[in-house]
Amino acid sequence: MKKILIVDDEPNIVMSLEYTFRKNGYEVFIARDGQEALDLLQNKIPDLIMLDVMMPMVDGFATIEAVKQDERLNGCKVIFLSAKNKENDIEKGLSLGANLYITKPFSLKKLVEQVNGLLAE
Repeated sequence: MKKILIVDDEPNIVMSLEYTFRKNGYEVFIARDGQEALDLLQNKIPDLIMLDVMMPMVDGFATIEAVKQDERLNGCKVIFLSAKNKENDIEKGLSLGANLYITKPFSLKKLVEQVNGLLAE
């Protein structure tokens, strides 16, 4: 079973993502900010991390930088899900190593297709 770590401080988004991806056969872990995600990643290696940019403690950009420095997480895909939709935010997210940068609001159906496609590669 493929594992997904959802990192977002917005409870409604976390709940809908968790429900949707569990329903689609994924094992789902939750972190409410970047620091909690980095702590969780000490013991769990997900196939994919869904990451918000704007979060308390450690933001998404700092989180992906830490993820990319951890050799155990080399095979892990990263998708940013963010309300920050300016071109320079998107470019920064992708340049830091994200596989996709999806702006909020997004279609859950399309997101599931994109995740399935990314994890099938």
